[in-house]
Amino acid sequence: MKAIVSAENKASRADRSAVSLVFAPGARPDVSAIGALAARNGKFSVSFAPDEISSGENHWVELLANGLTFDVTGLKPGPARGQPERAHLFGLPEGPEFAACEAITITPGSHLAGGRTMLPVLRNLALLGALFAELPQVFAVAWHPARAWSEPGYFRSAILRWIAGGPFPGLGLTAIAPTSEGGLKSEGLEIFTGQELVLSPDLVRDGAEGAKVAVRLVNWLAESGMLTESTSMMGHSGETLHLVPQQNQQIVKVTQSS
Repeated sequence: MKAIVSAENKASRADRSAVSLVFAPGARPDVSAIGALAARNGKFSVSFAPDEISSGENHWVELLANGLTFDVTGLKPGPARGQPERAHLFGLPEGPEFAACEAITITPGSHLAGGRTMLPVLRNLALLGALFAELPQVFAVAWHPARAWSEPGYFRSAILRWIAGGPFPGLGLTAIAPTSEGGLKSEGLEIFTGQELVLSPDLVRDGAEGAKVAVRLVNWLAESGMLTESTSMMGHSGETLHLVPQQNQQIVKVTQSS
């Protein structure tokens, strides 16, 4: 018999491997809305939902997607999840409306406790975020590892292209931010590769061009995996890019030579 775990315990799990759907006030879905979404698209199913009569709660569900289980918490009629951190916006304006928004959160299930950063788990987690973006009045999709909030249509299209064999969605599942030294660094790449990317200032004198280089390298690393040895590659303008693992392989430092 499947044990019933309280929604409070599920919601309290501290886990970076998570995606949240941020809704207009009062617009969070309930269990039946999740079941209806599953029936419409057929890419996941509701594998377990607590019985309100026996458990006294019905505001979380377990999903099954491609043989993997995921938990959804924060559903009506229970309390919303706390808002995830917001450091990077994609397709969204910064505004006061964020303060009133309510969130539901999807995390890998307890059966995946030892594999929550494995690529198949992360791909299915992102896929569920993209599918849930179809729900009414979704304001944003928040990918926790990168502290990135994306406009729902932007997130959905980028993830579905990736799942279909397209490029890794570097802006959405990761983000690019300036360093104090004048370079650029990634945020969120570490969950895919165990490393973050750091571009030296000489690569980002032209801010827009530097960002393009960063995104291309993020996409390449995400598909290639952890870099354990120094390597070089040609940049789009003929320059040589040197990629060097540093800090016990926690970062990949990128410099250039002409």
